[in-house]
Amino acid sequence: MTVNRGLALFRFWFALLGFVAVLFQFLHLVQNVPGAKAGNYFSYFTIESNIIAFVTLAIAGWYAWKGSSPRWLELLRGAATVYMTITGITYSLLLSDVDVNTPIPWINVVLHYTIPTVMVIDWLVDLPRTRIPVRTSLVWLSFPMLYLAYSLVRGPIVDWYPYPFLDPRAAGYGTVAVMSVLIALGAFAFAVVAALSTRLQNRVPHAAAEPAEADPAARSL
Repeated sequence: MTVNRGLALFRFWFALLGFVAVLFQFLHLVQNVPGAKAGNYFSYFTIESNIIAFVTLAIAGWYAWKGSSPRWLELLRGAATVYMTITGITYSLLLSDVDVNTPIPWINVVLHYTIPTVMVIDWLVDLPRTRIPVRTSLVWLSFPMLYLAYSLVRGPIVDWYPYPFLDPRAAGYGTVAVMSVLIALGAFAFAVVAALSTRLQNRVPHAAAEPAEADPAARSL
C-alpha cells in the first residue's frame, strides 16, 4: 500500500464516521425528541462544519487514491480545517456544559473532538504543494460570517438560536456582538496560521536543491 492510498483510507474512514455521526444523531432526534426540527438541527455550526468536513475528506480521499491534489481541493481542505478548528475550540471553551442537541456521548465526541482533530492532522500531514497567500485564506472567513448573519436573522423569525452566545434575548445584542467579534478574531487567527503553514511544505524541496547548485564543479565530475 502506497502512502497516498494509506492517506486515502484514513480520509475515507473518518469521512464515513462523520457522515454516520451526523445522520445517526439526526434520526435519533427526529424519532425521540418531541418538537425536534430538521431546520434547527442543520442550523448548528457544528453540523454544517462537520458536513463540510466529511465531504472534503471523501473528495480528498479520492484524489489521494489517485495520487493527485488539485489547487481547489487544497483550498477546500484549508477551509474545512479552519471551520472544524472553530467548532472544536468554541465547544471546548464555551459549550461543553451546554445542551447543543448532542445527547449521544459518542456522537458528541466525534463531532466536537475527533473530526476537528482529524482535520488538523490531515492538514499537517499533507500540506498543500504550493503556498496559500494569507489574503486568499481570508476568503475562508466568509462562511462563518454568513453563518452569523443567518443565525441572527433566522433567530427572531423562528424564536430559536443555536447557541447561547448568539441569543440576544439572554444578555442583549452587546454580548452577542462581543462574542461574535472574539470568535471572528479566533477564526482569522486560524486562517492565517493555516496559510502560513503552507510555507513549510515549500522550504523542504527548495532547501534540498540548494547544495546541488552551490558547486558547479561537482556537476562536471
